[in-house]
Amino acid sequence: MTRIEPPAARGASLSARGLGKSFGAASILRDISIDIAPGAFVGVVGKSGCGKSTLLRLLVGLEAPTTGAVEGLERATSRLVFQEPRLLPWATVAQNVAIGLNGSADSAEAVAAALRDVGLDGRGGEWPARLSGGQKQRVALARALVSRPRLLALDEPLGALDALTRIEMQTLLEQVWARQGFTALLVTHDVAEAVALCDRLLVIEEGGVALDIPIDLPRRRRRGDPAFAAIEGRVLDRLFGGAARPGGESAIRTTSEPP
Repeated sequence: MTRIEPPAARGASLSARGLGKSFGAASILRDISIDIAPGAFVGVVGKSGCGKSTLLRLLVGLEAPTTGAVEGLERATSRLVFQEPRLLPWATVAQNVAIGLNGSADSAEAVAAALRDVGLDGRGGEWPARLSGGQKQRVALARALVSRPRLLALDEPLGALDALTRIEMQTLLEQVWARQGFTALLVTHDVAEAVALCDRLLVIEEGGVALDIPIDLPRRRRRGDPAFAAIEGRVLDRLFGGAARPGGESAIRTTSEPP
């Protein structure tokens, strides 16, 4: 299997201090302080409603924090990819991608390059209605990448795809990150996906960071590898309190992890 090397660090660095967010009387996130290095691939997981997407939006500047601040954020060089592709049905693939450039004079060349990056070379003249779900998400990714962002935030970008297409898109995303070197922030419900893609994993629980785990595994990663399974098991044990997990999986811990 081809080994993927980590990218050169051209991505943005972020520093959050005392970050918190409340909606009315409801406190969603409290006192989160994290540093994210340039070119890092950071995953954020947690149970539904724990504040994963809220944290992502705070880090990219789409939400204002109630407390604390984010340093290093450059809104002009950050992009967000959602779970739904959100393509304009009356615009061609190329026109949808060009939206990410805001009318740049070199848009045609940049759009063509972005489509090549996501494996859609020569498909710019097609309409979104003719594309599969995976192809539509590739267009959404190309639209985010066309401006060469230093920070790419991904909010459950593969959640609506079937299992095989999802694995294919994970590989594509990893390859593009390795080539371009942007900083990536991924919110996902899929712990295995986070372990496969990320070099650091944050587990959000009760409004804070319950675990901050480095993932120092060679790329590409195999889901059946014992080290991979140990990290996945540690996260699942935290999320489910060591109880039986969905699917009847048994608890898996690293040898250094106490019972």
